[in-house]
Amino acid sequence: MSAIGLLLLIIIYFGVLQCIAFVGRKEKSNTAFFLGNKTSPWYIVSFGMIGASLSGVTFVSVPGWVLSSGFSYMQMVLGFSVGYIIVAFVLLPLYYRLQLTSIYTYLYERFGKATHTTGSLFFLLSRTIGGATRLYIVALILQRFIFDTWNIPFFITVSLLLALIYLYTYANGIKTIVWTDALQTLFLLIALILLIIQSMDFLSLDINTTVETIKNSSYTRLWIVDDWKNPSHFIKLFISGVFITIAMTGLDQDMMQKNLSCSNTRSAQKNMLSYGMAFIPVNILFLTLGFLLVMITETQGIALPAQTDSLLPNIIADGILGSWAMVFFVIGIIAATFSSADSALVSLTTSFAVDIIQIEHMEEQKATTMRRWIHLAFCFVFLVIILLFHLINNKSILDLLFTIASYTYGPLLGIFTYGIFTKWKISDTLAPYIAVISPVLAYGFFWVFSTYFNYYIGYELLIINGTITFLGMLLFTKKKSLHPTKTIIL
Repeated sequence: MSAIGLLLLIIIYFGVLQCIAFVGRKEKSNTAFFLGNKTSPWYIVSFGMIGASLSGVTFVSVPGWVLSSGFSYMQMVLGFSVGYIIVAFVLLPLYYRLQLTSIYTYLYERFGKATHTTGSLFFLLSRTIGGATRLYIVALILQRFIFDTWNIPFFITVSLLLALIYLYTYANGIKTIVWTDALQTLFLLIALILLIIQSMDFLSLDINTTVETIKNSSYTRLWIVDDWKNPSHFIKLFISGVFITIAMTGLDQDMMQKNLSCSNTRSAQKNMLSYGMAFIPVNILFLTLGFLLVMITETQGIALPAQTDSLLPNIIADGILGSWAMVFFVIGIIAATFSSADSALVSLTTSFAVDIIQIEHMEEQKATTMRRWIHLAFCFVFLVIILLFHLINNKSILDLLFTIASYTYGPLLGIFTYGIFTKWKISDTLAPYIAVISPVLAYGFFWVFSTYFNYYIGYELLIINGTITFLGMLLFTKKKSLHPTKTIIL
């Protein structure tokens, strides 16, 4: 399809999103923006969260992982599913009982202002970098397929995308996103399935022969249990998957804000469990697509890309699967990335407004004005980070995101674990120092083991980081039970 055709497709796509936003624009309150008035149907939230979790990073990175690690990514996905169960029955009841808008308000109730601010700042740092990185993926692809045709600078492409996101989220926030994410997830899954079907047709495979070919291929190795030093070892990936979900979903305002827009704890738990289980078949589909793409490169004598993230985009750009495949790809990548980026902007706005500025103490009109300025400011921050990342990135985006999470979510994991599972307290002013020192020590562990023991610490770095934070808090514990009115544990 021509660049003009793809551009028209994008315009129509965003027109649909704007229509959804316009329908709900009569609700302009901060409560609607932050929590959707707690009227979101759990099944709509659950379906939409699939797209929000996957993002464009998954769309390009997971198929490419087949090249380097087969289907072993599913070991981590199984860990994700266990993590969702823990989030549903440990964290969600706590958040609903405290009637939180920002989940980091819990830290204020449990420890004090310094710990509260520390937790929210770590989230703001992590989600800002992660959200901008996800948006960077779609900006690169649209630049390559569309805007390079007219020599439009990358800066303009990114600015346009951020402007479009701002337009359909600034008024209603999470109330709009719950519905737009569900629509975008639908587009994402349809695009994924159609790409698989086209790849099977290209290879003259039906469903049965595809399954048999996957079973017999060296590219589809699933279980890795023979080499403990292998970063893809089952124990490492499974346990890492559990804690990544707890940290990046259960302790993440972005993901929890959608859950908190449900009417009650039971509805939110239904959402979390169904969404968590859906993650398994969806990721199998992504890996299946990756396997079929590898087969296509082999049958066509195409050189495999140096960067695994380039596998799917290269085949689409070369026109091997035809013009319709490009349409499906563009729709899928836009749907995946924007369902993640829009909610990231809303959650960042929420956390900064509630945790840092504390706009709930302002008059409604002033709070609304402040909230919109914050929302716009984060769009600008995204723009700056994307442009910087465009200059320095040279590795797998998915790997980069999980690595960033290991350092930034580790302190949150340690602080929340200490707060929930002990009745003790530390000096509130010490929390920021512990939270900053922990990632530094975690990196020290990484460096020592890789340099002197030839052992590569993978995503389990998150667990090490969280453990260091937890132990640091234990070291400075005031071993006295909290006053009954301040005991916030399960």
